[in-house]
Amino acid sequence: MNSLSVSQDSHAGMTMLSNRFIDEYMTDANDAQIKVYLYLLRCAGTGLPSGISAIADRFNYTEKDILRALQYWDKKHVISMLYDDTGKLVGIRLENLDARAADIISMPETAQPSPAPIPAAPVTAAASSAAEEPVYDKSVITLDQIKAFKQQAETSELVFITEQYLGKPLSSENIRSIIFMTDILQFSTDLIDYLVQYCVDRGKKDFRYIEKVAINWAQAGVSTPKEAAAYAIKYDKNIYTVMNALGRTNAPTQKEASYIQKWFREYGFTPDMVLEACERCALATDKHRFEYTDGILQSWKENGVHTIQDIQDADAAFQKKKTSRGVRSASSSNPFHQFRQNQYDYDELLQKVKIN
Repeated sequence: MNSLSVSQDSHAGMTMLSNRFIDEYMTDANDAQIKVYLYLLRCAGTGLPSGISAIADRFNYTEKDILRALQYWDKKHVISMLYDDTGKLVGIRLENLDARAADIISMPETAQPSPAPIPAAPVTAAASSAAEEPVYDKSVITLDQIKAFKQQAETSELVFITEQYLGKPLSSENIRSIIFMTDILQFSTDLIDYLVQYCVDRGKKDFRYIEKVAINWAQAGVSTPKEAAAYAIKYDKNIYTVMNALGRTNAPTQKEASYIQKWFREYGFTPDMVLEACERCALATDKHRFEYTDGILQSWKENGVHTIQDIQDADAAFQKKKTSRGVRSASSSNPFHQFRQNQYDYDELLQKVKIN
């Protein structure tokens, strides 16, 4: 599509964001919708590329994703989409939310559309993502349907696995959410399994959160666990923080992302511990940094080092042994020796992490 004109009351040198947007509109919007609106604010009066294709390329979305986001804000009356006589989108007007606040407050509430019953035929994920929220009334699922769902071989196993992840039996409402994912979002049991594990790993066991993540994945076109993993990596702040700490500016490979996820999930380290290991590694070597960092963190895990204070205590203990026994003796007995600047035993660490 050609470039669009984006207009707003201008404020030179800054991007103005209404508090009403933060307080009333942002909560219910997904990531793509928020990004598109903020970028439109930035584009207004600056000459930045504002065509559908340009915005899609900037955020690595499809043009359909951008159009859905624009249509969402148009329905919310946050923007106005402007068309020519042929029906072609030619401009976007960013509405002044604060200027019309009083008018909106004084207006009577409009009637909400009645929720639709369960469709006779499953709705595809693509169709579901066309709206900002799938229209689906889970309350119409009967107890007999829930019972049948739990008795099916494949889905009963999914219910059991989900209960193990959450550490408690699933309520009827929880199972309704799973049926929503299978029937409406068209998620496979493998993808739901991955979804629940993904959320639990992040300390989120509330089904409302799990369902929101599912909707977000469906809107992004995620249909397999592999696609979900790639999508999660793209928005994992921890991954990009660690990449920067290790001097990497490129997108992480699957192997690199796996290392980082292991440090947080399997090893259970906090961000400050992982960044400390990254810093020590970066000061020591330019090669095999992920393997070296993994060796450091694995050694800390095995030796019960869980906090920055533990590291400082270990360093102090090493210095004491070094003074009393000499550097060579300390090198062979102290597991933290290789992690001090200018005192790393590279050959031993390479052997430890088994670099081929």
